[in-house]
Amino acid sequence: MRTRAHLPLLAAAALAAAGTLTVPTAASAQTAACTGYVGLTFDDGPGSGTTALLNSLTQNGLRATMFNQGQYAAASPALVRAQVSAGMWVGNHSYTHPHLTQQSQATIDSEISRTQQAIANAGGGTPRLFRPPYGETNATVKAVAARHGLTEIIWNVDSQDWNNASADAIVAAAGRLTNGQVILMHDWPANTRAAIPRIAQTLAAKGLCSGMISPTTGRAVAPG
Repeated sequence: MRTRAHLPLLAAAALAAAGTLTVPTAASAQTAACTGYVGLTFDDGPGSGTTALLNSLTQNGLRATMFNQGQYAAASPALVRAQVSAGMWVGNHSYTHPHLTQQSQATIDSEISRTQQAIANAGGGTPRLFRPPYGETNATVKAVAARHGLTEIIWNVDSQDWNNASADAIVAAAGRLTNGQVILMHDWPANTRAAIPRIAQTLAAKGLCSGMISPTTGRAVAPG
């Protein structure tokens, strides 16, 4: 009896190996449950908290866009590669995080171009998304970013994690997200890492999944 009970499983395994059967996975099941997508973003990495953040995100089935500073990408290329290996997308967050609207066009160009190069050299690919430091922008910043093939991404919801927000407050902020919206978080706060499991639960309860940010629209969409 036991042998016969296992026959369908063995047959399924054989068919799957032959490529004639698609076996549902947790990822495909999660995709089927998505009624919308949101953009989880983490600024200022990579750094000492990156590995723990990536572990928490992957353990909870979340993907995110990591807006890296060029100086840190250049200093820790292995962490940039770890971001990509974990299924994250890597964006440009300037080289040294200055107030770009107070800089010359040449300085803005240097901040953006050096970061593009640092991330590419580290194995993060060529970013297509740019987040200006502090969310500060103007026509010059936008134009320089566009010349480098970058779409500027601000945010719809600010988690306030940079301002010592509690894990509860960060989870509540994520709970305000609606389809297509983007939330600002950071790579370094311990409270942000602590909030990740509950952020995953909160989004799932609303039928929302973590998506990629479209370079065309700047909105969160299904991962492509």
